[in-house]
Amino acid sequence: MIWDLHCLYVISGSSYKTSSSQFISFNEALQYFQTADLEEYRSEIQTSVRRSRPAAFWHALFGPPKLHKDLVEERDMFFIMGKYPFRNEEDVHNRVLQTIYKKLTGSRFDCSRFGDHWQEIGFQGTDPLTDLRGAGFLALMNILHFVMDPDTLPLARDIFKLSNHETQNFPFCVMGINLTRICLQTLREGCLNRECNLRQQVLAVINDFYVAVYLYLYQKWKKDHKTVIDSSHVLKDIENQGRKDVKMLLRNLEIYSNKGETKKTPRGEKYLDFAGVDEIAVNLVQRPNDSNQLYDRNDLYSKEQYTM
Repeated sequence: MIWDLHCLYVISGSSYKTSSSQFISFNEALQYFQTADLEEYRSEIQTSVRRSRPAAFWHALFGPPKLHKDLVEERDMFFIMGKYPFRNEEDVHNRVLQTIYKKLTGSRFDCSRFGDHWQEIGFQGTDPLTDLRGAGFLALMNILHFVMDPDTLPLARDIFKLSNHETQNFPFCVMGINLTRICLQTLREGCLNRECNLRQQVLAVINDFYVAVYLYLYQKWKKDHKTVIDSSHVLKDIENQGRKDVKMLLRNLEIYSNKGETKKTPRGEKYLDFAGVDEIAVNLVQRPNDSNQLYDRNDLYSKEQYTM
């Protein structure tokens, strides 16, 4: 077997044959996790915010409604998936990665498991697994849904195009991982409970909310001419918006959809069981005098929650 930088070639007789796996749908990937043994991760999840007694009392009186009991298991599975690691030996895991790469780049062929080509879609280095160490598989599932839904794929590609802009570039997948963290923290704080109760599902709400926050970032980034240096402030703004006004973010997505720029996922659409992610913080910074290279913020600085 010979590994090219971008595509996988398999020796067949005296010629080389390019390999191309089938796209994997969101539900097919999700079904894999229905049969996986996830119980060892259940004790590690945190599904709500720990509050002092006075804060808990105030939250009970004036905070968002409790999640309906029949949705608790779906919510818990969502968080458990965030603890589930990427496994190289699992075909489904690798197909998810390949599908994301091909959908964003338009490539017809699979690419090498390791290589600089992963930086093209916004991972930090040659191995996407290193970016997922704090997010589990959930971050990939969020991106997979974004690129495999024909209604949201055009938006995903528009954002991906902006992420490769000469001056406004940012790491698409790493940014998505940060948005996954925001989605899960928003769910953890109960801010999505009302919408989940209304629609009687958690997964579809999270998927819509993920697209909504990426749309909000895209619009703000483009309109205000943001650059990677502004990432921490933009992400903080998105997190605050998620706490204050989930309805506004979802309404913004609906308005954008109704303009014909992307179609909105029907509210009645039902998914298989899904899981989520514990808190993550994938932080990148630009090192002075090196505008083309991104670094793991944890290797350089601390303090701020996000910086790219």
